[in-house]
Amino acid sequence: MSAEETGMTGGPEPTPTPDPGPAPGPDPDPEARGLRLVVVLLALTVVSGLIDAVSYLGLEHVFTANMTGNVVVLGFAAAGAPGFSVSHTLTSLGAFLVGAAAGGRVAVRLGKGSRRTWARLTLAAEAVLVGAASAVAFAAPDATSTVYTLIAVTAFAMGLRNATVRKLGVPDLTTTVLTMTLTGLASDSLAAGGTAHHSPRRTASVIAMLAGALLGAWLVLNHGLAIPLLVAAGVVGVLAVTASGRE
Repeated sequence: MSAEETGMTGGPEPTPTPDPGPAPGPDPDPEARGLRLVVVLLALTVVSGLIDAVSYLGLEHVFTANMTGNVVVLGFAAAGAPGFSVSHTLTSLGAFLVGAAAGGRVAVRLGKGSRRTWARLTLAAEAVLVGAASAVAFAAPDATSTVYTLIAVTAFAMGLRNATVRKLGVPDLTTTVLTMTLTGLASDSLAAGGTAHHSPRRTASVIAMLAGALLGAWLVLNHGLAIPLLVAAGVVGVLAVTASGRE
């Protein structure tokens, strides 16, 4: 019998080809790594409540996050209403506008690239600024210059953030004002004949601002200005290393 007939070829057994397994999938989108922007912006809304509690209760009735209220406050101050200051309010408005202009410049440079990188860099800048304001409040809580420094630094940080949030364009989450949010909540509700599509997000935004203002007021009244600013800086710092680029 031949070798072929007996099934014996005399050569070595062929080495089996290993199973390559499933083909590797595409790399996950780096923009999706981290907290969604909706969550980030809600947390920033809490921070806005903290910041405005510090500025309004501790810096002689001026806002540094809510510029709508600040324009009204400027009118009160200009009319001579007690407890309001034209110079403080103008400082806040001016610093906010400079910060917003800086945020616009950053958006021009980074807005066409990674949203995740853009958001994180802006948040990091805000955390550093608010942290610096906290350090000033710890170091010289009673100095006259401290009031102007805290107003200018926090207003600049809020302007920088607002410009970025506006460019990111996440609906119903401005982080600093609620007038249009409340309007949308009511006018688009089922009772008004709407679909209430964004009601959960809008409601969460209102609750976040209220929670931040409540916490901020309690901290200011019981612990002064430095602690709530430090808390705000810490929250924003965490967001700066965890934010994603997806809504």
